[in-house]
Amino acid sequence: MGDFEQSRTRMVDNQLRTNDVTDLRILDAMGSVPRERFVPAAKRAVAYIDQDLAVREGAGGRYLLKPHILGRLIQLAEIAPEDVVLVVGCSTGYSVAVAARLAQSVVGLEEDGELVEEASSTLVELGIENGAVIQGTLSEGCASEGPYDVILIDGAVEELPTALTRQLKDGGRLVAVQGTGGAGAAYIHTRSGDTVSGRFAFNAAARLLPGFARPKAFVF
Repeated sequence: MGDFEQSRTRMVDNQLRTNDVTDLRILDAMGSVPRERFVPAAKRAVAYIDQDLAVREGAGGRYLLKPHILGRLIQLAEIAPEDVVLVVGCSTGYSVAVAARLAQSVVGLEEDGELVEEASSTLVELGIENGAVIQGTLSEGCASEGPYDVILIDGAVEELPTALTRQLKDGGRLVAVQGTGGAGAAYIHTRSGDTVSGRFAFNAAARLLPGFARPKAFVF
């Protein structure tokens, strides 16, 4: 077993199983997808660290979610084999690759053109044919490919745009980390007819995605 294979096994055993990720399909998917292929070459040695991992530095930097947070969000969404999934803010495409092992098809949405190219290239190299990444404004979603059974927001939001919940099918689920820092928590929102209701699932922290900050209130 190679070093990265051992790292994946340790990630599953020490980060996912110990944080209530119990769905065997998710454990198998995250134990199979080579996370190191979705991070910069200089960071491959720490690809499986239990932290948000920067894949684009600088202002508006982009991160892969902690493995156990991603695993718990995917488990919360209850992705079925026949589901069509949208991943918002997929950065280098790791979350798309994992979800593609569970769903019928996955659309990854990313604003950064370079990340779109990187993600698309990696998915092709790995032979993932039911997952694709397109460029677009994250907060607007991708209505042209919807509606969706599941929308996974791959990062934190302070505001949840109605443009995204409108793209859910009846019975569709949207999962996201809402709030930042110690105030962050994972929520699931479910559409029933014209109504979308949300509920708290678990405490979680993630980096804020661009376009999802709460507008600053006017102060007299």
